[in-house]
Amino acid sequence: MSCATTHIILKSNKFVYCLVMWEANVSIISDTTNIIEGYGRAIILLPRGTRLHIKNACYSPKSNRNLLSFKDIRLNRYHIEINN
Repeated sequence: MSCATTHIILKSNKFVYCLVMWEANVSIISDTTNIIEGYGRAIILLPRGTRLHIKNACYSPKSNRNLLSFKDIRLNRYHIEINN
């Protein structure tokens, strides 16, 4: 998973419940693309039993990977540290 996003984007709907189908555009570095096909609440289970509860996760089966946002991680009362 990557963290360079403002919203959580999930490529699989297995994490999303209460899925609402809805198309939306996403701004990327070089362009805008319409990869979002829905949104909903999600529960993401990370290693060691860490759970993230997300209110508005975006569903994008066209995405190459799942993207986590720092904002949603902090809303779940977790702290992020980046080491080079």
